[in-house]
Amino acid sequence: MSPQFAQSVHDDIAFLLQQLRSSNCPEELRSEVERKLGIIIKTAQFGGFSTEFEKITKYVEWISRIPWGKYTVDNLSLANVKKTLDKHHYGIEKVKERILEYISIMKLKMDQEKTNVVRAPVMCFVGLQGIGKTSLAKAIGEAMGRSTVRIAMGGLGSTYELRGKPKTEPDAEPGQIIKALINAGSMNPLIILDEMDKVSGNIALRKDFMAILLEILDPEQNYAFRDHYIDYPVDLSKVFFIATANNLGNVSAALLDRLEVVRFYSYSDEEKEVIGKLYLLPNIMQEVGLTSEQLEFTDDAWPTIVRPLGFDAGIRQLKRNLYSICRKVAKIIVLGKAKKVIINSNNAKSFIDESFAVM
Repeated sequence: MSPQFAQSVHDDIAFLLQQLRSSNCPEELRSEVERKLGIIIKTAQFGGFSTEFEKITKYVEWISRIPWGKYTVDNLSLANVKKTLDKHHYGIEKVKERILEYISIMKLKMDQEKTNVVRAPVMCFVGLQGIGKTSLAKAIGEAMGRSTVRIAMGGLGSTYELRGKPKTEPDAEPGQIIKALINAGSMNPLIILDEMDKVSGNIALRKDFMAILLEILDPEQNYAFRDHYIDYPVDLSKVFFIATANNLGNVSAALLDRLEVVRFYSYSDEEKEVIGKLYLLPNIMQEVGLTSEQLEFTDDAWPTIVRPLGFDAGIRQLKRNLYSICRKVAKIIVLGKAKKVIINSNNAKSFIDESFAVM
């Protein structure tokens, strides 16, 4: 090895040591990594080159990004939480009441323990598609002041993706849980395990996922979660986990025993009408560039918009219907066929893409 190359390696390792020491990673982990870097330095001094250099460089970069010891302070004001939930969701009062009860428990524990960080319940929102489970979970994170990260469980094809790939494997890297902490920038974010019941169609693989989820969510285990890549205990006990599922048939009994199940009910037509008028339509009109001078809805149009062909438990179809109307009106305005369009009971159906409507 040339002196220039040896010096380059030495400089790179010095940079890694600085990066490692400026992070807040545990002393035991830092000492172990420093020991390995010391071996690489000695190898370079004697004219050799360690194949571990590239691996350890990548490893240091990952562990330095983990927000060790960083926690955000929760806003557990019930008035603030209720205001935020109401801002994003109309109705589902029983669900909101249940959430406020859990927040109240966290508030009591925080006051009793005189701390800014307390363990949150492990919640599981269960209900049909489009009912608002994921968006309500995000609203809880916003209300509490926690960073929110969503993990799409249905898109995971290997347990490595959740728990990390060992450093000995090609393309090794941490799993989604560690990445969620990094993306959130704190050790107590709100992590949404979305569509947990769709984690895998393979029965054997699903059992493996359930076992890992048990370790992640179980309060008796998650204070020392071990990602295969990081290979060091990571405390997940202050993370607020909210899982969502359409049903619980594919969730193991052991995991269900650790979950606080909150069931969502279907919206009534009256609730959907209010949601459409006050929540969905203003946002959609702003998104497509329409104003109230260009598009107007009469009250008798809403029953058709809410239920053009059949019943839909959630509001996704309602959102599609409103998008369909706004797209068609935008085209009419741009073509100069009209300056303003009024949607009523007589013409509402003609503005809806019936081929995509729920039967």
